[in-house]
Amino acid sequence: MQAFLQNLINGVAQGSVYSLVALGYTMVYGVLQFINFAHSEIFMMGAFAGIYLAAWLGWIHNPILLTLAVMMGCMIFCVAVALTVERIAYRPLRKAPRLNVLITAIGVSLFLQNFGQIFFGADPRVFPELIRTESLLEGNIVLNNIQVTVILVSAFLMFALQWIVNHTKLGTAMRAVSFDIEIASLMGIPTDKVIVFTFTIGSALAGCAAVLYGLSYPKIEPFMGVMIGLKAFVAAVFGGIGNIMGAAIGGVVLGLAETFVVYYVSSSFRDAIAFGLLIFILLFRPAGLLGSFRREKV
Repeated sequence: MQAFLQNLINGVAQGSVYSLVALGYTMVYGVLQFINFAHSEIFMMGAFAGIYLAAWLGWIHNPILLTLAVMMGCMIFCVAVALTVERIAYRPLRKAPRLNVLITAIGVSLFLQNFGQIFFGADPRVFPELIRTESLLEGNIVLNNIQVTVILVSAFLMFALQWIVNHTKLGTAMRAVSFDIEIASLMGIPTDKVIVFTFTIGSALAGCAAVLYGLSYPKIEPFMGVMIGLKAFVAAVFGGIGNIMGAAIGGVVLGLAETFVVYYVSSSFRDAIAFGLLIFILLFRPAGLLGSFRREKV
């Protein structure tokens, strides 16, 4: 029972990071109907930004304020990078076939990977210890303050995003653009602003996820976003691509599945379980757990 509870805690904490990254995929797909494969590299850039920000903000001695400052700085940096990519690479292809945009997204992803390797170096870096790890439980079950921080911050951001989408004018505009971008434009909705807002929210979540990941797993390197991005994409598809709560649930489910497979089966299947879940959901429910089927004219 103790092993089950321990793996449950570890899986939820790990899955919370997947959920935040998956939300960026699902939001862009929900509005523009394409997969932004460069999103995982935005996550990677945010992690490296956290290393430099922590050094520049070293004069802040309060660990909570320092963590918040680094987190906000990483979110702003990721937003700036994502909006630059959107303006240069995606906006000129707004009316192009989806395959063109998909290939461009893969190209941007490869460019950012190699840019990170050249600019930051190929050797792994250590993410700074913004908060000293402290155990909150005594006994055989380990629960530390980093895990609690990851879970609480992720849950807060997920519910905040859900509230924004369902109870604000911008959220209503996002849902209208998601339903039909041309009709939304004819109805007077500023579609460009809605798309920029979508990229802003998604990349900000990636920046926050980068800091939370760095606190939990301090090894940072230019290709760290590849596997995390793939797993987050699997989580988004598993929950229902385009569905916010589906992405959140999919990330947690994937984190739990990985943790339990590593403990009860073998660590060799850690990465395989993600793609196994993807194959399973595509075979038996292609729209995902909370996704809905949409008819398209061909």
